[in-house]
Amino acid sequence: MSRARQPPLVTGISPNEGISWTKVTIRGENLGTGPTDLIGLTICGHNCLLTAEWMSASKIVCRVGQAKNDKGDIIVTTKSGGKGTSTVSFKLLKPEKIGILDQSAVWVDEMNYYDMRTDRNKGIPPLSLRPANPLGIEIDKGRFPQKDLEALFPGMSADFTSENFSAAWYLIENHSTTSFDQLKMAVVNLKKQANKKNEGSLAYVKGGLSTFFEAQDALSAIHQKLEADGTEKVEGSMTQKLENVLNRASNTADTLFQEVLGRKDKADSTRNALNVLQRFKFLFNLPLNIERNRQKGDYDVVINDYEKAKSLFGKTEVQVFKKFPRTADGTHWIYFLCLLLDYAEVETRIEALRELLLDKLLETPSTLHDQKRYIRYLSDLHAPGDPAWQCIGAQHQWILQLMHNCKESYVKEQKGNSLLHSPMLDLDGDVRPSTIGHLSQTASLKRGSSFQSGHDDAWRYKAPQQVVFVEKLTKLVVSQLPNFWKLWISYVNGSLFSETAEKSGQMERSKKNARQRQNDFKKMIQEVMHSLVKLIRGALLPFSLREGESRQYGGWEMKSELSGQWLTHVIQTVRLSSESLTAFEIPNDMLQIIQDLILDLRVRCIIVTLQHTAEDIKRLAEKEDWVVDNEGLTSLPSQFEQCIIHSLQSLKTVLDCKPGEASVFQQQKTQEDVCQLSIGIMQVFIDCLEQLSTKPDGDIDTAHLSVDVSSPDLFGSIHEDSSLSSEQRLLIALSNCRYLERHTFLNIAEHFEKHGFQGVEKITQVSMESLKELDQRLFEMYIESKADPIVGSLEPGIYAGYFDWKDCLVPAGVRNYLKEALVNIIAVHAEVFTISKDLVPRVMSRIVEAVSEELSRLMQCVSSFSKNGALQARLEICALRDTVAIYLTPESNSSFKQALEALPQLSSGTDKKLLEELLNKFKSSMHLQLTCFQASSSAMMKT
Repeated sequence: MSRARQPPLVTGISPNEGISWTKVTIRGENLGTGPTDLIGLTICGHNCLLTAEWMSASKIVCRVGQAKNDKGDIIVTTKSGGKGTSTVSFKLLKPEKIGILDQSAVWVDEMNYYDMRTDRNKGIPPLSLRPANPLGIEIDKGRFPQKDLEALFPGMSADFTSENFSAAWYLIENHSTTSFDQLKMAVVNLKKQANKKNEGSLAYVKGGLSTFFEAQDALSAIHQKLEADGTEKVEGSMTQKLENVLNRASNTADTLFQEVLGRKDKADSTRNALNVLQRFKFLFNLPLNIERNRQKGDYDVVINDYEKAKSLFGKTEVQVFKKFPRTADGTHWIYFLCLLLDYAEVETRIEALRELLLDKLLETPSTLHDQKRYIRYLSDLHAPGDPAWQCIGAQHQWILQLMHNCKESYVKEQKGNSLLHSPMLDLDGDVRPSTIGHLSQTASLKRGSSFQSGHDDAWRYKAPQQVVFVEKLTKLVVSQLPNFWKLWISYVNGSLFSETAEKSGQMERSKKNARQRQNDFKKMIQEVMHSLVKLIRGALLPFSLREGESRQYGGWEMKSELSGQWLTHVIQTVRLSSESLTAFEIPNDMLQIIQDLILDLRVRCIIVTLQHTAEDIKRLAEKEDWVVDNEGLTSLPSQFEQCIIHSLQSLKTVLDCKPGEASVFQQQKTQEDVCQLSIGIMQVFIDCLEQLSTKPDGDIDTAHLSVDVSSPDLFGSIHEDSSLSSEQRLLIALSNCRYLERHTFLNIAEHFEKHGFQGVEKITQVSMESLKELDQRLFEMYIESKADPIVGSLEPGIYAGYFDWKDCLVPAGVRNYLKEALVNIIAVHAEVFTISKDLVPRVMSRIVEAVSEELSRLMQCVSSFSKNGALQARLEICALRDTVAIYLTPESNSSFKQALEALPQLSSGTDKKLLEELLNKFKSSMHLQLTCFQASSSAMMKT
């Protein structure tokens, strides 16, 4: 067992601090063996796996998310090493507040900002010059949660430039720990700043004091002169004159300065118009900018401009109008109307942009990155409905359409139509290369290829359309479904809006919608899985579909069923697809239907392989060369065993259970079917042996063979040795049967058990019984062919020359009929010994039984013996019995005993002596011929 990998260890991160969405490089040890091995990555407690990019075992690149903790560790988790540790930490910085004059990629509210050029005489300084610390004391940020402050001061703000400014919120947030004395100093600072604001008005008054005093002196002089005159007439006339002078002076002044004042009013009006154009130039140009940026694809710029326009104009018309610069001639109404018209045009163009982005979102094919981007755009534009769910639905329909288009394309090609190259199926750019080419180059996929010559045509190696279709279909699903699943996960956890501002409300709405639509999405996944499984079943297991489903998912021309090798390849393809989908954390209950498909494919592969194995074994009859080895065997048993082993080895990957798979023999019907097929394979070979041993060459059935098998060259080896007799073939078959019973069938049973087959005992028992029956039939046929001539020659030989047991001469030795019978028995011995010496005892014992039985019958049929006749009969019976003594059985011993009991007993010693002498003479004269019946000689010949 290999040693487990060490847990991941993070030793460095660059940079080690930054705001949210900062791109960082993580370095360390044992950071995973590949992208699929990386299953977890957290920085400061935030899951950053979605943005992680695995580079090597010592380097990972990702972006920091919106973590809650200001500082934390970097934790990497892998399948091979588990949860790791970190020796470094990352500090998450809060984004700095954007100042009024700071450049920013987002719009800053400028509702309260104004240009000093429009009111130069006001003493209040512009907002852009306001200090960042209005109290003038040290700021000490408190640790109060932002959410609690927002709940405590609803609708208020701690920003002192805001209309809804709350002093209490500002003090809690910035001076929660400030002492009372410092707060007193802050009050003094505020009073100083307030006094400075009044200095402008005071200076204005001081600057006009001289003129004021001169006018006052002139009026005092006139008044004193009038009093000196002392008369009312003078006073009245002087007063009237003074009024006339003042009127003439006023009229003269008006005449002199009328043109100047007119030009001033026009200048003020022009200045106001320019101020309006300058201030709202952005809004006037916004429709054109929106169109330009839309054509360039800069949707971010369009959205930012739109948000800026809304902050200026879109909230309430009253507020905008109140802050709109007035003009003396009322032209501000015209400007305001123009702005209203421009804003309406902006809304029209934004609505068109929403429709465009929605069309792009629902357009297929599309990458996950683009889908997320368009969803965020539509969310920022406050598009109606739920664009994310619409995208999920469109992607679901797209995957289903892809699958059915794939099936239709391959069905048309199988039927003879050219495969149309559809852009919907052009997904090969980023997918692993097909393994079919490699498989076709490394192994012959023709059934029985291990027993046939290797000169197959190139078309034999071409993969069937169903196999190519399954590989294409599974590749399609594996390439599309993970992105579909990731889109749903992003929809569930709200990360679709994580890269935009102020999305907390949208994230909560997204999560709520996702919870309500979990069942709907589960049905989508199940529909994709069902379509995948049914399309594969329609191509490979059409009989497993219901009648109504065959038209939708089938349509293939099933001229011949796929071989076991191709089914094994398909099973491997489906297994890899299932593993790929499991790696993307798709729940197992949604993938269970694929496991059921794999189980059915495995069962079918076993059935088909065993059926094809039976056909291969049936062809072995044409491969028998009748060449016998030292043990009396031909190559047929070995070929049979190798054929079985080869088939079982080809099923090894099918029989092995992968994680999550059930045993292929868990169903009782499968066990019974496999058991019957295995018995059928054994029976086919037994029939093959019987066919070879009983039928002549010309009667061998070749109707089941293909054209290649029926070629003239195939039977060259069979007709090579035409000198073999039928009896010799019977002996060879008997020798093969003996070896099959003692070795081959037992070895095959071990292989069946090794590969997990059920009912091996039944297979062995039935096969053994059938083999023994064949062996007995062949043995009886051979004994009948050899024993009958010998037995039939005994009676004519005994009574040759009108021999009579009642009237015969004194015995001179064993007569020729017995010698002839022994020679025939010796010939049988020689024939059997030549084929298989192990069969000699069995054959010779039966031959001796047949001869002794016949001899006993003949003796019992004799009515009476003379003395010489009895001696002659006893001599021949004893000579035969002693000669074949090593092959005697209880049956033959009983026959010899019955034959001797039928003879009169020898009464004199002379007869016994004569009998002994004649027996010795017989054994001596036929010593050479009788050597085969001696145990020692047999042993010597075996060596």
